[in-house]
Amino acid sequence: MRINVLLSHHFDIHRIASGDIMSEKYDLIIIGAGPGGYVAAVRAAQLGLKTACVEKSPRLGGVCLNVGCIPSKALLDSSEYYHLAKTHFAEHGIGVGEVTLDLHAMMSRKNKVVEELTGQVRQLLEGNKIDIIRGAAKLVAADQVEVTDRSDDSASRTKIFSAKAVLLATGSAPVKVPGLEFDGKHIVSSTEALSFNAVPERLGIVGGG
Repeated sequence: MRINVLLSHHFDIHRIASGDIMSEKYDLIIIGAGPGGYVAAVRAAQLGLKTACVEKSPRLGGVCLNVGCIPSKALLDSSEYYHLAKTHFAEHGIGVGEVTLDLHAMMSRKNKVVEELTGQVRQLLEGNKIDIIRGAAKLVAADQVEVTDRSDDSASRTKIFSAKAVLLATGSAPVKVPGLEFDGKHIVSSTEALSFNAVPERLGIVGGG
């Protein structure tokens, strides 16, 4: 896995001039709202720090909750039930007729599990009075965080937030292997693999993580 972090320890006058500098100063700004980021934010708030958490994704929880651990385990759980019904029910005297797989229903359940847990993360942050800032963040100074929000169809909005301390919890992304560029159809990352519209007849996996 590759961790993407962009750091700059010097002011960029042009960038700051193009954005709105927020007067509110935080004790701690956390970049990333995955398992590392949101847990750190909650603990910081519990210790009395004025805390903000910046996340570029529309849903909190990071890779783990959205396109990693949780959805993959939800699908594994469903596939285990299918396997049991297909291969073991009869020996226990349980007759269910022909066992079929509804991939759409399986994906729908997976999505509901993800939505429920990411919603709980938001409630947890809001309940601890942690400000949630939407957008892509990067450091423009030791105590300045630039956040660019491209969440709607209008022009992107950039704001500058200040903090006594900044914690980087930027998470990870699928590795791009030379010669195996993702096309979203024939060559997919783990993200697309969790949203197949049909069960592939054949599947090759690069990586053993």
